[in-house]
Amino acid sequence: MRMGRDHDYVHGYAAAEQARLWDQAATLESRLHRGARYPAGGTVLEAGSGVGAQTIPLLRQNPDAVLTCVDIAAASLAEAQTRIRAAGLPVPALRQADLKALPFPRASFDHAFVCFVLEHLPDPPAVLAELRRVVRPGGSLTVIEGDHGSILLHPEDAAARAAIACQAALQRRAGGDPEIGRRLSPLLRQAGFADIRVLPHLVYADGTRPDLAEGFVRRTFAAMVAGIRDEAIRAGLTDGPAFDAGLAALDRAAGPEGSFAYTFFEVTAFVPPA
Repeated sequence: MRMGRDHDYVHGYAAAEQARLWDQAATLESRLHRGARYPAGGTVLEAGSGVGAQTIPLLRQNPDAVLTCVDIAAASLAEAQTRIRAAGLPVPALRQADLKALPFPRASFDHAFVCFVLEHLPDPPAVLAELRRVVRPGGSLTVIEGDHGSILLHPEDAAARAAIACQAALQRRAGGDPEIGRRLSPLLRQAGFADIRVLPHLVYADGTRPDLAEGFVRRTFAAMVAGIRDEAIRAGLTDGPAFDAGLAALDRAAGPEGSFAYTFFEVTAFVPPA
């Protein structure tokens, strides 16, 4: 999930962000990884693997596949290696590389997997073209991304919406797209993939789902928004009291009388036969 220099990733590389990524992965694993099943002996590329938050679910669900992980940040790959070993799983091949210039020949992999990566990139079509190059004809690419435009919350609150908008604005300034989920199918089609299959995943939390309220709303989504507080203030997008009011409103949405919904998009597509 790390593609460039520190300032290219709007959430940063601090320990708090690493913890948030692991909370996110643990909370969403059963919901977002159901389609990522690969046959024994199949070669799989995880592009933008970051600290390994999505790598561990892939390894658990595909113990007989041959996984290769690529990320541009050496520190993230080192953290991934430590985490994977601690989980008692075999460490896959870890390669440092730019996703727009992968160090593999054409048709090197049977499948590729990308999760929470394209939303941070200034040129997703170039990355998709490179992934199409390294996946064999007939092979698949699975992409998972969220869409900030899908957020529903109760109680509805203008301050919460404004705080979320600050995060989205900073992501766009860094070249990303916080609403890329809705664009995945067209992007894959334009990149030359075929047989595109879109599976939306609605994550909904309210008082009857305290695990999701805590794990997703508070420790994943609200924590992500909280992480850009100082940067948003420096950028002149908000001030401290206004932003903190938004965070408080997000916390209320995670409370017993609140609700919160967010949609992720899982898209699987195939490289056309030669």
